[in-house]
Amino acid sequence: MSEFINNDSIRREKLKSLIKELHAGATVDDVKERFRVEFGEVSTTEISQMEQELVAEGLPIEEVQKLCDVHASVFDGSIEDIHPSKDNSAVKGHPVHIFLLENEKLKEVMNEEIKPYIETLKKGHDNTAILMLRIGFERLATIDIHYSRKENVLFPMLEKHNITAPPKVMWGIDDEIRSEIKEVLAILSQKSFDLNELTKKAESTITKTSEMVFKENNILVPLMNTTFTLVEWYKIDKAQREFGLCLIESQDDWDIKIEDVDSKETVESTVITDGEIKFDAGSLVPEEINAILNTIPLDMTFVDKNDKVKYFTQGKERIFDRPITIIGREVSMCHPPSSVHIVEKIVEDLRSGKKDNEDFWIKMGPMFVYIRYFAVRNKAGEFLGTLEFTQNIKPILELEGEKRLMSK
Repeated sequence: MSEFINNDSIRREKLKSLIKELHAGATVDDVKERFRVEFGEVSTTEISQMEQELVAEGLPIEEVQKLCDVHASVFDGSIEDIHPSKDNSAVKGHPVHIFLLENEKLKEVMNEEIKPYIETLKKGHDNTAILMLRIGFERLATIDIHYSRKENVLFPMLEKHNITAPPKVMWGIDDEIRSEIKEVLAILSQKSFDLNELTKKAESTITKTSEMVFKENNILVPLMNTTFTLVEWYKIDKAQREFGLCLIESQDDWDIKIEDVDSKETVESTVITDGEIKFDAGSLVPEEINAILNTIPLDMTFVDKNDKVKYFTQGKERIFDRPITIIGREVSMCHPPSSVHIVEKIVEDLRSGKKDNEDFWIKMGPMFVYIRYFAVRNKAGEFLGTLEFTQNIKPILELEGEKRLMSK
């Protein structure tokens, strides 16, 4: 057997060469034998770098995505992180611990709640098997929680380290899996269907999902362990909570204290340039704030806690006239006498906490206007003022069917 290649750049070039051969039509068996002889093993970092370089050289993400399953079959059993990193899998409540627990549960659902019924249906029609298969796939569909957390919390953190190709490739396959799960459930919801078509589609979906579990456990997790700092894991832990859990029960919180990381400021802050205003999520300069608010397709007016008009948007499509002269005016003076008592009652209910919002809707010529009033409170619950939110919702009510992100 030949000596394993040790030079990093030479190794990556050889790896890319093998992948390009697959792209050109070489068989997995041919490439797999050469891989075994020349490499023996490959690290998750090398896989990530190789995919990055392939994309940088012009190989479309979609092509890398198509080859991803072939990559896994070539690397299977040989992925080993050459530079060991801290293993977070046993740290209770850690994002990695939760991520891997979900993958174990996903494997359990596939192996125990889906595969046996696919095998049963291969032998012929069975109503119980069809019902159980539908239940299994409905549970598997909750994988969207797992993928959404991965794509919206973990991937952005990898991208900050300029690791972009693996997330793009994985996200593409995630979407394929989501789509295939929906297709299986659509077949199962029909009164009659081709049993052979069902079992083939179900089996294909389970295979692709299982391969993604393998890639996450053996490529993504080691890559993250090698890449992320404790501060970054802290941020991930806080950000992922809004997504919920996939198929597993609530877990104990990760036992990490703010003192364990560099500092509260390091964890919570982002780089603020001169003139920027920091918000709960991100920061903007005043010019950006003004332009964003004026771009929102609705009218907003803010009345402060002293009932004075303090601000209103100036978008292109106005519903009610708002001359600049009303700034600083008592809100009760902005309405005709006949409706002042209604306005005052709304504001008082919001101020007292009796209500958090009040809604109205009226027809105005060709428009159907939705008017909403919201109590604006700070984090301590103190009343800061009232936000009036006005929108012509007629175009929304007239929408039919659906338009996907990429629809023309």
